Amino acid sequence: MTQTTHSTLSRPADTVIVLDFETTGLSPTQGDRAIEIGAVMLKDGKVIDTFQQLMNPGFRVSGFIENYTGISNEMLLDAQSCETVMSEFADFIGDYNLVAHNASFDQRFLDAELNRIHCNYSGQFACSMLIARRLYQQAPNHKLGSLIEYKNIQHDGVFHRALADSEMTADLWLTMLEDLQQDFQIAQPNFGLLQAIAKQSKANVNNYLSKQR
Repeated sequence: MTQTTHSTLSRPADTVIVLDFETTGLSPTQGDRAIEIGAVMLKDGKVIDTFQQLMNPGFRVSGFIENYTGISNEMLLDAQSCETVMSEFADFIGDYNLVAHNASFDQRFLDAELNRIHCNYSGQFACSMLIARRLYQQAPNHKLGSLIEYKNIQHDGVFHRALADSEMTADLWLTMLEDLQQDFQIAQPNFGLLQAIAKQSKANVNNYLSKQR
């Protein structure tokens, strides 16, 4: 789906779209669909736009998913179809680079839903969870809620709704950029550097970052 180009990787890491899906299950290859998309558009480290919509997958969701997400079948009855919402979302993301917490999950659903409507995107993905594993090795775990608490990031207590989770992930992302500047004097990291951090071994990450100043 994505195209790796030097220009996308060299863009500032503080200008991205942070997204989150709520879904009917774990695997689009097993028939699971998206039921909500939330996204935050960051430019120069500031929120300049958001996107949030429920979407009707065309079938009833399980009681477990209703309880987990707080999204009921009644709420989805009048929602637009996945195809309609994802067409609008494709326009929203444009050529921005993309960030998600546990990005492999969200990328699978983004790819699957956009493939259904023959849409594509040109930005690259970065995973805030994998990066946090390297930068915050002393955190008790690297779930989004745990990292929000670990870094004392303000939140309203809402989890597992797409916009709330994307807003918290955006706050975490900007906190990581601040920590790169404070701890390693990397003032304006590009998106490719953040991707590279996720690929370092835990033992090597500090050495790697010390060479990026």
